[in-house]
Amino acid sequence: MSHRALKDGLYTQFARIGQALASGKRLEVLDLLAQGPRHVEALARETEMSVANVSQHLQVLRGARLVEAKREGTRVVYRLADDSVLRLWLSLRGVAETRLAEVAAVSREAIGDRADLVPRDELERLIGDGTVFLLDVRPKREYEHGHLAHAVSIPVEELAIRLDELPRDRPIVAYCRGEYCLFADEAVAFLREKGYDAVRLEGGWTEWRGEDRKTSVGVNGHG
Repeated sequence: MSHRALKDGLYTQFARIGQALASGKRLEVLDLLAQGPRHVEALARETEMSVANVSQHLQVLRGARLVEAKREGTRVVYRLADDSVLRLWLSLRGVAETRLAEVAAVSREAIGDRADLVPRDELERLIGDGTVFLLDVRPKREYEHGHLAHAVSIPVEELAIRLDELPRDRPIVAYCRGEYCLFADEAVAFLREKGYDAVRLEGGWTEWRGEDRKTSVGVNGHG
C-alpha cells in the first residue's frame, strides 16, 4: 500500500467520528447517555425531538460505533459504547470552551456567574472528613445507574416534600448531570431560601466520571 492510500484510508475512517459528532442534537444525545442508558422515547422527550428524528441520530452514532443498542423487553435501550466516548465528548467540549468565546457568552447569559462552588478535588476530602452532606438531584434512574460515592438521591422535583431528610448541622453539596445542567443550581437556590447551608459542586456526574473518580451504583444507603 502506498503512503497516499494509507493516509486516505485512515483519515476517511477518522472522519466518520467527526461526522457523527457534527450535530448539536447528537451531542445532546451523547450527554444524556453519559448519565445512563435510555430508550428512544425517553431521548425524544428529553431532547424535544420526534422519535423518528432521535432514531435517525442514533443510527448515525451507531454507525460510528459511539453508541450500542440492546433489546430489553419490547424496547431497544441505547448506551455509550464505552468510557472512551465519554472522554471524547468531554475533550470536544473542553476545546470548544477554550477556543470559542461564544460558549462562555451563552453560558453566562443562561446561568450567570456561579459562586461558592465546591471543587471536585476538595469534595473528596470533605466526604472523607464527613463534614458535608452530598446530594444527587438528578432523576432517580440516573442515580441508580451510577452516582458519586456516599451521595443521597433526592431528585430536584422532590426536594419540597423531602426537606426533613436533609441535615441543618452541616453544609449540603448538590450536584447533577454536569457543568451545563441546572438541576443543582435550582436545588441550591431553593434550599438556601429554606435556610439550609447549600452549595453546588463544580461540574457534576459527567466530569466526575470522566476523571475516573470513585463512584457507586444502587439505591440510597448503598453509596
